[in-house]
Amino acid sequence: MKSTGICEMTASDLSRLIAAGEVRPSEVMEATLSRVAAVNGTVNAIVSMPDADVLMEQARAADAAPRRGWLHGIPMAVKDLVAVKGIRTTWGSPIFAGHVPVADDLLAARMRAAGAIFIGKSNTPEWGHGSHSFNPVHGVTRNPYDLSRTAGGSSGGAAVALATRMVAVADGSDMMGSLRNPAGWNNVYGFRPSYGLVPADAVGATFLATMATEGPMARTVEDVARLLEVQAGVNPEVPFGRAGEPFGDMLDIDMRGKRIGWLGDWGGAWQVEPGILELCESGLRVFEGMGAVVEPVAPPFPAEKLWFAWMTIRAMLNAGDKQAMYADPAKRALIKPESLWEIEQGTKVTAADFHAANVIRSRWYARAAKLFADYDALVLPTAQVWPFSVEWRWPQAINGVAMDTYHRWMEVMIPVGLAGLPALNLPLGFGTQGLPMGMQIFGAFGADARVLAMGQQYHLATDWPGQRPPAL
Repeated sequence: MKSTGICEMTASDLSRLIAAGEVRPSEVMEATLSRVAAVNGTVNAIVSMPDADVLMEQARAADAAPRRGWLHGIPMAVKDLVAVKGIRTTWGSPIFAGHVPVADDLLAARMRAAGAIFIGKSNTPEWGHGSHSFNPVHGVTRNPYDLSRTAGGSSGGAAVALATRMVAVADGSDMMGSLRNPAGWNNVYGFRPSYGLVPADAVGATFLATMATEGPMARTVEDVARLLEVQAGVNPEVPFGRAGEPFGDMLDIDMRGKRIGWLGDWGGAWQVEPGILELCESGLRVFEGMGAVVEPVAPPFPAEKLWFAWMTIRAMLNAGDKQAMYADPAKRALIKPESLWEIEQGTKVTAADFHAANVIRSRWYARAAKLFADYDALVLPTAQVWPFSVEWRWPQAINGVAMDTYHRWMEVMIPVGLAGLPALNLPLGFGTQGLPMGMQIFGAFGADARVLAMGQQYHLATDWPGQRPPAL
């Protein structure tokens, strides 16, 4: 089989062929390394790669080894916010530029146990802060649909590696859209699971830090669902765990009569660049064509209250996690301005502020639950702006309206993240400049299988990743 054919395959197809003995892991690795050599220098999505001979040796060992799991013999590049044993892991920070972990984080351990072969790390912003994947250690990741534009972030390297066929499946993580945003800007799928379904490691304040989660990314919904099966499941060392399900076998659903609510720009509360809402509405018409009922939904909660809650909790968590580094002048000098700002904002949070923010978060969760009594899913844009210049740090304004923080332009992401809801980026196609965009379809807490099944029907009707791969 030609290497180009292997790299075009889905992870599910590769898994089936490897299991049947029709394709060997060493063939997949050879094709992968050839593809990486051809395109990665242009987009800079995969970093910290081990020596090719070492990777081929691991692949040949997988040829002869018993099948370990769904990922047996499939190459993956793990996001550079996840520690991987023996592979440089930096968090995009010069403080950890030479760090090589001696153990896997839980997510990496689960994917390794399922048979994945790690070919390196996927690039990310420093500390994952901001939806633009650049850092002083590895440089910037470029959008393969326009190399002058950002790939998004913080899972930008993962999304680009998928779009360019360097990997078939990838892990990402998401607090403020870090998985959904780059998926939308690179014409792939990215799924943020219900909080607790993909558990964290037992470090830090695990009772408090419940707004970020890891999740799967791929070019098909089936691959997303199958990787989620690998990643999901209770970690008894952390609270709020949820058991996994056979998500890949739960993708059939009849969309006739399903009710989908369209939230748009939250009643004008958010600035959105021209063309994005219209492209979302074209995607919603796909669901209508399947027999679903789509209707606009008035803003269900005050946007300013959601923003206050988000900013307060996020800043407090960042300050708590990074206070030791901030207290060290030498290390503080190596932290990017946006992260310093996050930490400094967090040191100003009072107990009263934190309590008020959590009350708002609780009321929004309750309000969302009532919405899902009327709707099977809700939809928002995945981004408020088109992929912006790779030279910018972040968009300073939308439609002439100044952004007062480095992430205000991502405000559309916080209703899902604040409530810990399951959300899937659906590729929408392309705007007038040829740039990709997506919309996020999300459901009630715990409705992960339903959201994925609705996404599968959309994928079968559109397959934007297969229709329009980047011309690299």
